[in-house]
Amino acid sequence: MADAFSLPKIWKLRGRIALFLVCLLALTPFAFGVGAVVPASDFSGEIRFIDGDTLDVGQTRVRLHAVDAPETGQMCETRQGTDWACGGWISKAVADRYDGAVAECDVMDTDRYGRTVARCRALGDDIGAWLVNEGLAFAYVQYGSDYIAAERIAAAADRGLHAVQVQTPSQYRKSRIKGRTPTDANCAIKGNINASGTRIYHMPGQTFYERTGINTRKGERWFCSAAAAQAAGWRASRR
Repeated sequence: MADAFSLPKIWKLRGRIALFLVCLLALTPFAFGVGAVVPASDFSGEIRFIDGDTLDVGQTRVRLHAVDAPETGQMCETRQGTDWACGGWISKAVADRYDGAVAECDVMDTDRYGRTVARCRALGDDIGAWLVNEGLAFAYVQYGSDYIAAERIAAAADRGLHAVQVQTPSQYRKSRIKGRTPTDANCAIKGNINASGTRIYHMPGQTFYERTGINTRKGERWFCSAAAAQAAGWRASRR
């Protein structure tokens, strides 16, 4: 009578045991959280906000995905016609809420400035969704439709930016590049040089102020007061 544990059966049993051990070793890191492989696209770190949609997460400079907040120096106008430094207010609001908290981010892209474009979470929030829900930023539809519904709800409730007159951040950036928007709100007088070489300064509110761009490479400049412009050789615009 043949032994129940003949040599061929023993080898089969050993093979099955070896296969089981290999599988167990492969699954152990995931089961116990030791040495688990984290996707390279995910990262986390302490938050420090730079402006309304840009922050440092640990050592990584992040541009939030699919949202666009006013620039720090951008101005808005209330319904009563009062100028309001909305960009600076928003930068402070997000810093007050999130600075020092820990964010977990998923990489979406890299922008032309080398910043990591990411969707980030902190304090139980999707940070981009919180910004748009509170009316502190707009859905940046050009780069994603993630927050369109949230923006509609915020607009219907007149939250934040939806209760004032505001240039979209992208329009503001374009005008600033062309030299039409001052980088310092306290030095907003435009020292322009016209085609005939005449040096003319334009005060905010004058007829040609908004359409006048300053090109510093041509010798044009910004002034902080009419007296400073006159002392430098510029005359006042007649309208």
